[in-house]
Amino acid sequence: IENFEFFFKILNLNLNVCHSLDALCCLRVDGSMSLIHSPILPQEMADQLLHRMASQGIINDRSVGIFRSSKELRLRRASIRRCSVSDQAFQLAICPHQLMELDASWVSGGLTGADVISGLASNPACRSSLQRLSLNGLRLGWESLEKVGVVHFSSLQGLRMLNLANTDLSDAVLEDICTLPHLESLDISCSAVSNVNALLECKNTLKSLTAHRLGQLDMSPARLLFVFNQLHALRHLDFSEDHFSVDDSDGKDADETVRQLLEGSPQMLPSLVSLDISGRKKISEASIRAFLKSRSDHLTFLGLLATGLSSCDVLSSLNNLKVTGEADENQVCEALKRYRDRECFIREALVHLYNLTTDTDKPKPDMLKLVVQSMQSHPASLHVHLVATACVFNLTNQDVSQALPVSLLTSTIMQLLDAMIAFPHHQQVQKNCLLTLCSDYILQDVPFDKYLATVLVINWLSRHEDPTLQRMAVAIISILVAKLSREETTQLSKDINIMKQLLAIVQQRAMIGVADSTLKFALSALWNLTDEVPAAARNFIQCRGLELYEEVLESYYTEPSIQQKVLGLLNNIAEEEEFQADLMEEDLLEHVLHLLQDSHLDVGVRYFAGGILAHIASRSEAWTLDQELLRTIEKQLVSVGKDTFKCRKMLFFFSLSERVFFFLFFLIIYSMWASPFWRFQTICCRHILIQSLWANSISI
Repeated sequence: IENFEFFFKILNLNLNVCHSLDALCCLRVDGSMSLIHSPILPQEMADQLLHRMASQGIINDRSVGIFRSSKELRLRRASIRRCSVSDQAFQLAICPHQLMELDASWVSGGLTGADVISGLASNPACRSSLQRLSLNGLRLGWESLEKVGVVHFSSLQGLRMLNLANTDLSDAVLEDICTLPHLESLDISCSAVSNVNALLECKNTLKSLTAHRLGQLDMSPARLLFVFNQLHALRHLDFSEDHFSVDDSDGKDADETVRQLLEGSPQMLPSLVSLDISGRKKISEASIRAFLKSRSDHLTFLGLLATGLSSCDVLSSLNNLKVTGEADENQVCEALKRYRDRECFIREALVHLYNLTTDTDKPKPDMLKLVVQSMQSHPASLHVHLVATACVFNLTNQDVSQALPVSLLTSTIMQLLDAMIAFPHHQQVQKNCLLTLCSDYILQDVPFDKYLATVLVINWLSRHEDPTLQRMAVAIISILVAKLSREETTQLSKDINIMKQLLAIVQQRAMIGVADSTLKFALSALWNLTDEVPAAARNFIQCRGLELYEEVLESYYTEPSIQQKVLGLLNNIAEEEEFQADLMEEDLLEHVLHLLQDSHLDVGVRYFAGGILAHIASRSEAWTLDQELLRTIEKQLVSVGKDTFKCRKMLFFFSLSERVFFFLFFLIIYSMWASPFWRFQTICCRHILIQSLWANSISI
């Protein structure tokens, strides 16, 4: 029961499956995982577990081993899509199950279509139970089976749906497939098929034929129409084309076939309710009008993306007809739904979506989800990510992001981070991702891997010097660093190049004397990076940060926001006893003392100055400078401490509890000033607010 409840939480609360498995599993001799103890789970739960592991990318030869327990984890609808699984692991973990569905599309690890068919056919139950099989993007490797003469697709007599898109499917294998007695849906897109006469063998059962981009098809329009005309049960026909890969001289016979089909009698393919001719640029509007006139009563879908015909006025009167095209958001979203695995159409749809969403002011979560799914389906496509990341920016701008589901924003940002990893040198993709990340709401309130984001943005920053993008990247870093755990900040600080990069930006801005947001964000990032992280403080000193910060203090004497950030970092260093000796510079301490003494300066600046001096002076035994300077510092600290109780404005800088603690100043002044309360950065000087809050405080 405990294990059952644990798995239920995994599946329904989106916990980290991988970590949970490590706690629940042991390893077999061959290195594969095995559940230590598992009750017999509901079949649907086993399917969901495999699907979730596959979608998280953690299915491999090691982890898939848990499904060897086919009695406890009974699979019916299995998916190992885009996972790395070898033939042996597949045979041991997947084939023993009485499967109804299997998606092994785009599997790596050496698994071939021949391995899949051979393994499934070795299970007598699968020969009749398997109804749906997808091998999209898989090399069939059929020659290995032909040599030994074992089994073919026709061995799986229960198959009703078969997807062999983007495979090395041949005419001979197609002939074998078409002998399946219950075949209803077949996808042979982007394959090497040159002749589809074999389809006549399944003319009474085939209801859906997807034949997108058959580049090697060698049949006359008359012969193709003859074959189509015999498919009496066909309800869906996809005869679309990749408009990016076809020039004006290609596909003439196929285009002529489509024209004759559109203009022909409705007695041809009488059961047809769905037709996709997207990418067929030579089809005329007159042909579309003729087709709709004769078929509109029964037609439910028409694919017209990249044909230039989706704005045809006759379409607007057909309310029940779904159309893929570029005329409006509905058509574009329909294209993103239907063409998820087709890069050419996803690219086209995203371009139009970008234009349609440039000025969007309403949250559109469904649309954003489609864009993210497009990126997930084409992780290596620069063309897709270039436009998709721009669409994400349009759909997550500051005005609408807060109205979007947080979980959707989390998955969106993680997908953007994947894009930054996949295309590290493409400036526009990186820029699009940074534009989306540069949002207070996203950075502050949306959960995602902030450590990974910080590393990626810093790495990007080290390769680019564009002022606008640099300002944006530094702003993101300054917020993200403050969100990291102590362990993550320590890990980040191990790379001294990060410190060098941020200090270089400070030096660059200081040299030209500007007090812009880039400088302030860089100073904030350094301040947060060194907060109770000795490794970062050490790197700061090694990179000659003290010398630079002393110059900044002198140069920006009239800029309290900059002085406060500089002094805040110096205070971080002063907190660490091992680095206090590095602050024993007479010119530096005299300058800080002067800041503390100047009553005209911002109260926050004076407070941080006092914190630094209190830390240094509190260890008189370690003092190495002139004793007169030490006595001056001690005297000034006491003086400022007394004045603090007389000045409500100064005292308001602290919280109520800190005011109480401040009373101990006269007993342990140095320890008090060196305490953690110095970190509060916001100072409210409005007289009315001060009086209001002061009235609720205690009297000292």
